[in-house]
Amino acid sequence: MSCSMQVATPPSRLPPNSNYHNRESQQHRKQTISLLQTCRNVNQISPIHANIIKNGLEQDHFIVFELLRVCSNCDAIDYALKIFRRTQEPNVYLYTALVDGLVLSGSYFHGINVYVQMIENFIVPDDFVINSVLKACGLELDLRMGKEIHAQALKLELCTNRQVKLKLIELYGKCGEFEDMMRVFDGMPERDVVAITVTMSAYFDRGLIDRACDVFDLVKGKDTVCWTSMIDGLVRNGEMNKALEYFRQMQREGVRANEFTIVCVLSACAQLGSLELGKWIHSYVKKYDIEVNHFVGSALINMYSRCGSIEEAERVFEGVKEKEVSTYNSIIVGFALNGQSAEAVKMFQRMINEGIRPTNISFVGVLNACSHGGLVDVGFEIFHRMQIDYCIEPQVEHYGCIVDLLGRAGRVDEAHNFIQNMKVNPDHIIWGSLLSACKVHQNYELGERVAQILLNQGPCDTGTHILISNFYSSWGKWEDALQVRAKLKKNCVQKEPGCSLIEVNNEIHEFLLGDIRHPQKKEIYRKLEEMDQKVRLNGYCPQVDVVSQDIMDQEKEWALAIHSEKLALCYGLISTKPHSTLRIVKNLRVCDDCHMMIKLVSKITRRKIVMRDRNRFHHFENGSCSCGDYW
Repeated sequence: MSCSMQVATPPSRLPPNSNYHNRESQQHRKQTISLLQTCRNVNQISPIHANIIKNGLEQDHFIVFELLRVCSNCDAIDYALKIFRRTQEPNVYLYTALVDGLVLSGSYFHGINVYVQMIENFIVPDDFVINSVLKACGLELDLRMGKEIHAQALKLELCTNRQVKLKLIELYGKCGEFEDMMRVFDGMPERDVVAITVTMSAYFDRGLIDRACDVFDLVKGKDTVCWTSMIDGLVRNGEMNKALEYFRQMQREGVRANEFTIVCVLSACAQLGSLELGKWIHSYVKKYDIEVNHFVGSALINMYSRCGSIEEAERVFEGVKEKEVSTYNSIIVGFALNGQSAEAVKMFQRMINEGIRPTNISFVGVLNACSHGGLVDVGFEIFHRMQIDYCIEPQVEHYGCIVDLLGRAGRVDEAHNFIQNMKVNPDHIIWGSLLSACKVHQNYELGERVAQILLNQGPCDTGTHILISNFYSSWGKWEDALQVRAKLKKNCVQKEPGCSLIEVNNEIHEFLLGDIRHPQKKEIYRKLEEMDQKVRLNGYCPQVDVVSQDIMDQEKEWALAIHSEKLALCYGLISTKPHSTLRIVKNLRVCDDCHMMIKLVSKITRRKIVMRDRNRFHHFENGSCSCGDYW
């Protein structure tokens, strides 16, 4: 087999006067290995390596093995390759160390090639190197090579090794070869929790949730790792409610959660907006003394932020003892999401003052905050500092924040010029942001040019088509708006159905447009009629223009009235104590009509209503919204 990265070895010849077995060499070896084990970066390795050469120990395989291992741990794989090339007659252990290092550095292809060279040099593989190269094949998705190595392992009778079988299950699972995966799985005399967890993960990676659940049901004594893998797989596949149900079942069976379980469950709570359950999990963390490190702390901050409780998120942040950049990123993004722009900028500055280097995510968070807060000068200063002080090249997300910043400030022509001078190609999100600004600030001439750019870019997503249609409708160009909708229909692109969630008494209630599935549907629609009458008395007029169907105005009003967020709102009004805060999560952007109606409801009922839609948070209170009617 050919290989692009050669690690050919020099002729087999030991240096003169070398003696590996005298006591002095043994003492040097122990001291050298001990020194190597203290290394934390490549600069510390070089002088020790020089001393190894000076003492004539560079061909001591024990020392070379430790050198390769330490280089890998210090992210110095190039240095490890140079050492390996100078080694005479490397054995299977040295090949294993090098393959391990290449896999650890993400060089899976090269790791496979080193294994091939080992075979060509007539080195007999053992189960350790087979494990390493099978892992590389799985991560590289190299099924052909993986099958060849499987055949080699069978010939060498290495497939009885449990770790080899686990790596084969992982390989076939990652490559989607589920029949082969299950053949290996069924051949294990003891299908333990680890084997089942690996098999479940393979199914979850391909979105085969039912198959993963079937495998999970095979386990009799499920441990924390198995439960966590199940919950994590469901969260990764968007099955948040199901993930939380499995977490509850885990508690009923008396299995203690660890920090990884907690992070998975908090992620589900964050996406569902399930604040009460999130609070319960926080209390669980305190009860069982689970350390609130930067990992758990960031998850708690994210959960509270995405549930609209930014004050609690800030309290968690202050309680994290060792704050890392991820901890700061979580709170900065949380402030930005909840419209607290000045606080986000202050936290960003605090992070820098603490000597923590910001990342791409840090800058996206703080620039987004500047955008929502109208902090144009501050936003541009941070954008320039990102490039000058931290040598971070702006990505499309950073450019998008600046376009949104200018658009919200009404500087749409400047935003357009900025897009034209970007170093990256603008995507439909950036053009959509500019189109929204043109609509709000009634710059219809520029908006029409942007709409045409979006339509000519190729297939657009549903949201972009609807944005273009709404832009034309706001301009009174009904025929153009209908043509965009017709194009959407012709391309068989289904609009994602609006769905709103509200948590009441630790239960998540889901509503769709015109939903009649809820057991309290009569009370909900009765409350809907009552609130409709009250908001009309306070100046509400249904915005029938946003309804694209060719129906009568009265029918359009009814179509608006039964939007999912209004049904969720009314259920919250009849199911919770007066004046308590209502929290709603919607999967799409809240429409103008619902936004207006909910503002008035907050005033009439004297309630704070926190709503998270696809774009951002809306904190409704006393007839106004934190977004300033721009979202």
